[in-house]
Amino acid sequence: MRIKVIVLLLITSIFTLSADSVKIQELKKEKEQTLNEIKFLDGEIKKTQKVLGQNLNNVTIVNEKLKAQRNLLKILAEEIKEMDNNIRVKELRIRDLEKDFKSKQDKYAVSVRKMYRNKDSQNHLLFVLSADDFAQSLRRLFYLKKYSGWQKTQAYEIVAQQQIIQAEKSALESDKVQKQNISQQRKTEEEQLQKEEVEIQKEISHLQKNSKQLQADLAKKKKQADALDKEIDRVIQAEIEASRKEAAAKPGLRQAATKDGYAMTKEEQKLAADFASNKGKLPFPLQGRYTLIGRFGQQNYVGLPHIKYNKNGIEIRTTQGNSARAVFNGVVTKVFQIPGSQTSVIIRHGNYLTLYSYLESVSVKQGDKVTTGQVIGKIYDDVEKGTTLYFEMRRDKAKIDPEPWLNK
Repeated sequence: MRIKVIVLLLITSIFTLSADSVKIQELKKEKEQTLNEIKFLDGEIKKTQKVLGQNLNNVTIVNEKLKAQRNLLKILAEEIKEMDNNIRVKELRIRDLEKDFKSKQDKYAVSVRKMYRNKDSQNHLLFVLSADDFAQSLRRLFYLKKYSGWQKTQAYEIVAQQQIIQAEKSALESDKVQKQNISQQRKTEEEQLQKEEVEIQKEISHLQKNSKQLQADLAKKKKQADALDKEIDRVIQAEIEASRKEAAAKPGLRQAATKDGYAMTKEEQKLAADFASNKGKLPFPLQGRYTLIGRFGQQNYVGLPHIKYNKNGIEIRTTQGNSARAVFNGVVTKVFQIPGSQTSVIIRHGNYLTLYSYLESVSVKQGDKVTTGQVIGKIYDDVEKGTTLYFEMRRDKAKIDPEPWLNK
């Protein structure tokens, strides 16, 4: 019985003695990921500066690092808030445990004093024998036995609860130290962020002074983006026309899901439906360490608000030697090269398409069936851009923001 009591008390305390709540564990995981991203970007910045010095690409990477650092400060602030909640909960629990412990001690002390006054076994015997009848004698005997057992149980509970209180106090002190460390880390990161913001302003000032070079960089980027976009549109339009021509020649074989869209076979229709149902769950188009340095839609460079640019996909900076991977089952419909974008691969998933660009070499060819996660090709390592994969998604001709579709 006494073992069961102690075990029950210890099990009850396990859920409150845990140093970290579920929320704190999630924040720690997010913090670790953000710190890894900052470390990776810091390495990329140093590598780029060593080769090229101050340039537009370097400013873009530094900007992403600043975003990661600001996100880290936000995570640390949330972690401190959760630690404060943990500390308050533990302090209240310790107060309740100590109150309950004092009550148990007082009750036990009273019972011990009574037992001491009636310690003579003859008193117990007289108490049993003085009953009015035999049944009452049995009840009194049972009471004495039960009372003795209660005393022993109380003694074990008091010892166990004392140990739990000590453990709670140790956990509380650990939380306070942890909160102090997090607060110091946040202060250090805040100071570092301020320094980096000063540095990026210096780089921006340098670029602004050298406006001719800046305009040349922007013109070069736009020309490359326009050439890639034009080729993608040409490939998509050619496939749409071919599918519609076949649909007209063989009624019932193909059907388009959108007006002027790609006419799909039944197999392609199922593939498109499967692709759409995996929104938010598609694997990232590469494995290993990475960070997004270019996002979908209209953007502007940090510190250069007058300069805007548009992206039809996302740019992913990763480690040298990494490979692009298919995000879903599909068929390779085109492998082509565009100056400045290296080799590109388009994969069709029904009326959905994914594009993988800036590839140094490819391991697939037109007409190949690919599976989810299959290597498409090695990502090109550029002196200026580093190892960067450009990734696009489309539904027929419509451009789609890939981020909400990917499980990052």
